[in-house]
Amino acid sequence: MESNYTVLARKYRSQDFKSLIGQDVLVKTLTTAINTSRIAHAYIFTGIRGTGKTSTARILAKALNCLSSDRATATPCGTCENCRAIAAGQHIDVMEIDAASHTGVDNMRDILDAAQYRPTNGRYKVYIIDEVHMLSTSAFNALLKTLEEPPAHVIFILATTEIRKVPVTILSRCQRFDLVRVPVETLKKHFAWIAQQEQVNLTDGANELLARAADGSVRDGLSLLDQAIAQTGGNVDEAAVLDMLKRADRGVVVDFMKILLSGDTAAALERVDAIYNNGADLSMLLTDMMEWTHWATRMHPAFHAGDVVNSPYTADQRDQIHNINTRITVNTLSRIWQVMVAAVPEMQATNNQKQCFDMLVVRLMHIADMPSIPEIIKQQESENRVRDVKNILADRIGQSAAAPAAPVKKTISNQSELATALQEAKEILLYSYFTGNIEIVEFSDCKIKYFDRKGDNDFSHKLSSWMFNATGKNWVLERVMESANVQTVSEQKQQELIADPLVASAMDLFADAEIVGVK
Repeated sequence: MESNYTVLARKYRSQDFKSLIGQDVLVKTLTTAINTSRIAHAYIFTGIRGTGKTSTARILAKALNCLSSDRATATPCGTCENCRAIAAGQHIDVMEIDAASHTGVDNMRDILDAAQYRPTNGRYKVYIIDEVHMLSTSAFNALLKTLEEPPAHVIFILATTEIRKVPVTILSRCQRFDLVRVPVETLKKHFAWIAQQEQVNLTDGANELLARAADGSVRDGLSLLDQAIAQTGGNVDEAAVLDMLKRADRGVVVDFMKILLSGDTAAALERVDAIYNNGADLSMLLTDMMEWTHWATRMHPAFHAGDVVNSPYTADQRDQIHNINTRITVNTLSRIWQVMVAAVPEMQATNNQKQCFDMLVVRLMHIADMPSIPEIIKQQESENRVRDVKNILADRIGQSAAAPAAPVKKTISNQSELATALQEAKEILLYSYFTGNIEIVEFSDCKIKYFDRKGDNDFSHKLSSWMFNATGKNWVLERVMESANVQTVSEQKQQELIADPLVASAMDLFADAEIVGVK
């Protein structure tokens, strides 16, 4: 009868400290403690699933009981009777206890009673209690005294994925080690080595996808690799992994986000149909879109936070994201992220993900151009002020018996005349924004080229409308995206004021005097 197949996660389980990947701090601390004979009586290992908690416990048990040395050794041989028995889970002095199925106080009392007897074949009795957070309150209380002062020949090793559920009284009696998520690059090297050992063809693209899908868990990654090998027969490429994970290629996601942010709703919905018909999981597509939004925000020129070379995108894809970032603001990316996060529970709860995703796309197309809350408040305040001014003018006109004279069209040939005209017309908001934020690059007949320091998209429309009413001519306002380092009208007036001899004399009379505004 043929022996059963051993899955990769079990076949390539770490057997010594050197083969324990991604946990350098833990390995250094434990090996140093063993070499200097500073072995604690209780350890607790915590971390997400698949990072090596149980494997580390077994390796530590081997190190304490290996027969290749007359004392505990940080390099267990792996071939002696004790090492082989511990690796197989059959050593009489190393007991692995599943706390999920031994939760009661009676189970704990049996363990503690047996702990009083000296080991049979090894130097130490080692109790490995997995998922220790599952123990009942009574079981934890029964463990307290022995855990604090165990017999000299007993070592407790606790492991848990839910460290917050372990009582503080237990934690205070143990040396705690937090096993970190294994980095993507480390996982890729490990998977590539295993593929070589298994004589499997694993492409770099497929390896990258598997390592990122593992999310820092070695066991999860090896389970996915096992599944990919079974699916492809040993030729694991990117297309096969994408099909297995039901994910769209990141290039597809980048192209889709480009369409989404272009404002073409029909094209975006057609692309969703194509992606869906190709078999992609729309929940995974939403996850990839959130990943794109996160990295696009970090790459945004507004702050360019962190090392984006470690992003999951190629150099060409990063260039495409940079080009998109030149046309959108961080505010827009933030609103898109909020809508996507809100859509996650909707996608999980709905019976028809396609319909839910289509409506999400429609929401995203409209949310991108919505103003932020501060902009809405500012716009409302401006409208209220304009309405008040109009009401006052209407009252004055109504009280006047004389017919209003025909308005005289103005002649405006430079920015100073424009500022004066706005002030005389009592266009307070336009005047304030123009003089404080606008750099005039070019001012010619019916054409203004300018840079807006605050980027108000409505400014051009408002000013051109007012100038048509004031001059009777159509003006072309062209906004440039980079500052020409030109002074605004307010800055020019302030410079002129500083240069005035009378003002200079007044400034000299008062210590620490400064000009705070020009009216």
